[in-house]
Amino acid sequence: MSAHEAGAPLSRIRAQAYTIPTDKPEADGTIAWNSTTLVVVEIDAGGRTGLGYTYASASLVPLIEHMLGGAIEHRDAFDIPGAWLAMQRSVRNLGREGLAATAISAVDCALWDLKAKLLDLPLVRLLGRLRETVPIYGSGGFTTYTDDDLREQFSGWVADDGCRWVKMKIGSDPARDPHRVEVARAAIGEHGLFVDANGALDVKQAAMYAAVFGEQRVSWFEEPVSSDDLAGLRRLRELVPRDMEIAAGEYGYTADYFRRMLEAGAVDVLQADASRCGGITGFMQAANLADVHHVALSAHCAPALHLHVACAVLRLRHQEWFHDHVRIEHMLFDGAPMPHDGVIAPDLSRPGCGLEFKQADAQRYLVH
Repeated sequence: MSAHEAGAPLSRIRAQAYTIPTDKPEADGTIAWNSTTLVVVEIDAGGRTGLGYTYASASLVPLIEHMLGGAIEHRDAFDIPGAWLAMQRSVRNLGREGLAATAISAVDCALWDLKAKLLDLPLVRLLGRLRETVPIYGSGGFTTYTDDDLREQFSGWVADDGCRWVKMKIGSDPARDPHRVEVARAAIGEHGLFVDANGALDVKQAAMYAAVFGEQRVSWFEEPVSSDDLAGLRRLRELVPRDMEIAAGEYGYTADYFRRMLEAGAVDVLQADASRCGGITGFMQAANLADVHHVALSAHCAPALHLHVACAVLRLRHQEWFHDHVRIEHMLFDGAPMPHDGVIAPDLSRPGCGLEFKQADAQRYLVH
């Protein structure tokens, strides 16, 4: 009798946090940082172990092990919708967004990895593959970078990884940003150029700089204003050059958030992040909402985590190849994808999400 036929009750749920220093100081339009915290979740059932993770805070560890673990322990590993709903209900009085949502995201990703492993399938085959590869765009260009740093990073993504697009941070010093954009444009030639203000500007500022960036052939303006300002985002869609898209959604933690953003007509491209929005389950909900609103979808950060589901959802435009997460995933996970001609592809010879966490290599970064 197979594990599926017999049922596979979830048993041990473990979480650990690791803080990894950045390779250089980094900043965007609203904050600066010098490290990234990775929270890794492992769940056992039927003699297999599921792996999931998020980028958040070490404070998630007890929340995952005790509250979420208590909500799903002994459930059937094949009943992911039931486990997802139980976790959502367990955090009702904490608030479903923010840290609670990122914790649920990591556990949900581990559950999907576990289910695919119990079936001895790559996750994309379990989800249903719509595409064989996922286009990526290089993402970094932090506001702390020198002009030489920008040139080196952006030219590398274009020349070495084959990226068709690259994205840079703006907004720390808006008056200097047109110069920085010009440096980036010179480094990448005719490839697509995106800018991300992380909500640092107001509507009038954003409209003014969009006109300048339009002359520099910027085709994507991410979070020009706060993603909470849906009316402002909608207004900017009318004000920016016609060939410039407005993108937002990375801080969406629930399907209700994405629904409100889409109903407001706030974006040309919806961003969703499986490490924040409820895991693989939440990402598919966001993808379905984008589809029924006829809006393109872009996967935000954590490329190794998104790869399989990104191959399985409608209207996917591309995956963010974010510098910090790419570096961490290649350092600490066997099976992390490598780009070729601007795309990444799942390894169909590996079950689940195809990743194995390098415990020994990660120990020096362990904080919880």
